[in-house]
Amino acid sequence: MENENITPKKKKKILPVILLTIILITVFFGINKYNYALHHVDTDDAQIDGDISPVNSRIAGYVSKINFEDNQKVTKGDTLVVVDIRDYEIKLEMAEAALASAEANLHVAQAAVKTAQGNVGVANTGIESSKVRVWKANQDYNRFSQLMNQDATTKQKFDAATAEKDGAEAAMNTTKSQLALANNQVSAAQEQLTVAAAQIKMRQADVNFAKLQLTYSYITAPASGTVSKKNVQNGQLINVGSPLCVIVSSEENFVIANFKETQLEKMKEGQDVVITADAFPDTEFTGKVYRFSAATGAKFSILPPDNATGNFVKVIQRVPVKIKIDQKNNSSKLLRPGMSVKVSVQVD
Repeated sequence: MENENITPKKKKKILPVILLTIILITVFFGINKYNYALHHVDTDDAQIDGDISPVNSRIAGYVSKINFEDNQKVTKGDTLVVVDIRDYEIKLEMAEAALASAEANLHVAQAAVKTAQGNVGVANTGIESSKVRVWKANQDYNRFSQLMNQDATTKQKFDAATAEKDGAEAAMNTTKSQLALANNQVSAAQEQLTVAAAQIKMRQADVNFAKLQLTYSYITAPASGTVSKKNVQNGQLINVGSPLCVIVSSEENFVIANFKETQLEKMKEGQDVVITADAFPDTEFTGKVYRFSAATGAKFSILPPDNATGNFVKVIQRVPVKIKIDQKNNSSKLLRPGMSVKVSVQVD
């Protein structure tokens, strides 16, 4: 009977101890949680991000060679794809031939200018000669005119002097017309020279463009990193802008964390951040707050919300924050763009 009475008493003593222990544990974790919340801002709405460069074709043609495989490491400038260059080599030859023809036309125009300028010189010489002839004809005419008035010469000689005077003046007018025509020819030849020079510039531009197109036959890596999303095969016909692959940059990745607008009060650039990736739950990565977005994520959407519709419901917005990952930790190379992470910012 005594043992039966003692057991309920022991139970009555143990139960308060258990309840007290539970309360103390709850209070302990509650205080820790509260203290943590005072000095940290957390969010699990975050992802690893990085520079992803698309590789597109800048010309149309058939693929003759592929120098990479999916998920292969490449260096900036490496040749990834080669397009059949024969068509572009022919276009370059045609452009160079057109340039040679334009240069020949320039030489012809230069010769025409020199010929026209020579004609101007001949016309000027003719004018000087005509001036002398006109002067002599006028002298003879005046002399025979006086002699005619004195009946000291014959009518025949006077008529000959008059004809010579009229012929010399007519020759002078003809030479002046020839000079004007020669000057016009010089102007026309110079215009042709300008046109020929412009044609050379155009043909030279065609040659430069053909050479540029030829270089586009060799599609190179725009950045160092890992090639992914291969979308090209040997012999495939590709067009301008065809996506061939993407390169995930080997430079440092970063985190884009979407914090609630109510969490930004104490956050500022340079604060320490602890990052936990879902893929590596036992590994902690460190980083620092780098930049805050200029607008909320909703403002960058295709159809941003409009609160002026009369049916307003307040929704807490999120602001993207860029966080740089500390690259000193070699484990950071395990992170890949698109991975989900949780970030904790130490605000003070």
